[in-house]
Amino acid sequence: MSTATEMQITPPPAGQIGATITGIDTNELPTDAPELQPIRDAIYQHRLVVIRNQNFNEQQYVDFARKLGRPQVYFQSNYHHPQHPEIFVSSNIPEGDQKIGVARTGHYWHTDCSFESHPLSWTSIYPQVFPKDSRGTLYIDMAKVYANLPEHLRSYVDGVTAIHAGQLRYKVQASDIDRSLEELLNRINEEVPPVRHPAVIEHPVTGEKALYLNRGFTVALEGLTHEENKRRLAELFEFIERPEHIHQHAWSEGDLIIWDNRLLIHMSTAVAPGQHSKSYRIGIYDDLPFYAGIAAEEGQS
Repeated sequence: MSTATEMQITPPPAGQIGATITGIDTNELPTDAPELQPIRDAIYQHRLVVIRNQNFNEQQYVDFARKLGRPQVYFQSNYHHPQHPEIFVSSNIPEGDQKIGVARTGHYWHTDCSFESHPLSWTSIYPQVFPKDSRGTLYIDMAKVYANLPEHLRSYVDGVTAIHAGQLRYKVQASDIDRSLEELLNRINEEVPPVRHPAVIEHPVTGEKALYLNRGFTVALEGLTHEENKRRLAELFEFIERPEHIHQHAWSEGDLIIWDNRLLIHMSTAVAPGQHSKSYRIGIYDDLPFYAGIAAEEGQS
């Protein structure tokens, strides 16, 4: 069995994100293993961790997520693995006469579930099939972005509430056939109505302040006209998404990657037409408050 002395956590180069963890087999860790807390601490400190050389099946993936925190069951069942609803499947690969998962997920800047009242603490990804020309995910450190905000942009967000909504990213499923767009929008509004979060949040563990906005789900800053919102959000997103803020993680076979949604936004890289891609995702709640001033995520799934 792996021990804490065998596990090595290698920090990223100065100014970068993402620690690398080696010398550990997640299948062998008991629920109360001493290695689990250093992994959690590394996620908070380094925003993202890559656990190398893992090899587990679907049940073992769910089991490890349970050891680390509380797995999410995503609210839309068309993303679910048929035997393991905790696993969110992103795939463009046909599997006989059954469609499993959803293709072309996450190719826009976002943080997972910011459109929910209790957003998702961590996201873990375990790739299954790599496309030939794209083996990565893009990330932006929003604490670093906030620290570097010019004064006029900082005035747009300090003490301001942002509105997040997921309706425009909804993926149509078989049960939606013969429903009008109005019916679909009304239903998704009932399932996940727009929510409000501070535009700047404080991390409950590190105390860092981070800009909590993303192009995918942030639809407005509260108290502004439509025209003011359009202008200010465009300025903010242009600054957030500058090339110098973007970090790309290149996947390797056997990687298990976990990141903190409080501090990072992310975007999947594009998959070229005709190339196959498949990955498993499990969202994990750490059951701490998502940010100062919000209750812990009791009862969330």
